[in-house]
Amino acid sequence: MNVAQLFLQGDAVTQAVALLLLAMSVGSWVVILWKAWLLQRVGSDVARAIAAFWQSASVPQALERVRAFDREALLVSMLMATKIEDAGTLATAGDRSQQLTRVLRDALHMALAKLQHGQVLLATVGATAPFVGLLGTVWGIYHALIGIATAGQVTIDKISGPVGESLIMTAAGLAVAIPAVLGYNVLGRVIARIEAELEGFARDLRELLVAESGPTTP
Repeated sequence: MNVAQLFLQGDAVTQAVALLLLAMSVGSWVVILWKAWLLQRVGSDVARAIAAFWQSASVPQALERVRAFDREALLVSMLMATKIEDAGTLATAGDRSQQLTRVLRDALHMALAKLQHGQVLLATVGATAPFVGLLGTVWGIYHALIGIATAGQVTIDKISGPVGESLIMTAAGLAVAIPAVLGYNVLGRVIARIEAELEGFARDLRELLVAESGPTTP
């Protein structure tokens, strides 16, 4: 029994499980391929943008140079956030050091949220796909038992179809879950490396701007 026969000969539950596994597989592969492309580009951009920043003569000049490399605007958002204007609100309360800490933290969180986008889907697929396949397995075994009870005796033709259905569902659940788990782990390592670079840049940028603004009161 192949997958097409399983889908056409199965009942509503079998078809629903098969369609759900297909949707989970397509969704996870779309996320894996898209994020692999995105993170490869972001990793290259962040390295070049940071190098361009520190080779600039001033922060305004650095902002213009960074724009040319930072296509996802991760570093640009941090640099733009440091342009703090006194609006007489709590957002601008405190000394320069405190203000920079707050705005850079918020900008960093936004950048990391963009990098983390899609990871929840991969984690969810990796954790639930085996159980969705298990549902199809249990349903196939149920059909086998019903066939045996109806026939009154155990015959290979009564159990071969449902058992084959069960094995295919088990394999399908694993086939969907394994790429999602691997993608989540591999992409997570890349995200962690980029996150460390962004955090280091935010910390160095804060120290630079605090030093430029003069000594602050502890």
